[in-house]
Amino acid sequence: MNYGQCVELAAVSGVVGVRDSKQGGDGPVLEFSRAEMSTFLDALKAGHLDR
Repeated sequence: MNYGQCVELAAVSGVVGVRDSKQGGDGPVLEFSRAEMSTFLDALKAGHLDR
């Protein structure tokens, strides 16, 4: 099911940028270190962020 939530991730200059792809490149970009993103993805995969 698609709820219209579109997120892009890109590794750029040692950080991982996250943005809303529906903004057409004009929206804000959140930047995380690779270690922070890895920790987040591990928690996500382990189900620690499930409702």
